[in-house]
Amino acid sequence: MEKTGRVISLNVSREKGVPKTPADSAMLIENRGIEGDAHAGDWHRQVSLLASESIEKMRALGLDVSSGDFAENITTVDFNLSDLKIGERIMIGRCELEITQIGKECHSRCAIYYQAGDCIMPKEGIFAKVLKGGRISVGDGIGKSDAWS
Repeated sequence: MEKTGRVISLNVSREKGVPKTPADSAMLIENRGIEGDAHAGDWHRQVSLLASESIEKMRALGLDVSSGDFAENITTVDFNLSDLKIGERIMIGRCELEITQIGKECHSRCAIYYQAGDCIMPKEGIFAKVLKGGRISVGDGIGKSDAWS
């Protein structure tokens, strides 16, 4: 896979269960996640990713949603997240992440589900742990590790 994708939004929140706030850049901490984000920690879902194309699907259903509304940390464009498999590694700038989970079980229905009758995170949200940290910024390239040179 070519490294044609890029980061179009970075989103952080200090508390769980609240909308994430956009940021121009974020610090990825090895084996932890995004500095200052409530979901960072010593577990397998340190960072969440969602494709802007997935958000567009929800807009097509009439929802007024944008990056961060699905509690994703990193919103991408032109990178096929749905092709990723658990255990694969991706690069964002000079940082490396390992895919640990695809989709998630929603234990309670979110506001988006009640508006649209569906939500994309259970099927299209991607979760990863940070193998190599560093600063990432909106506009950084994203690609599979084996395509990065």
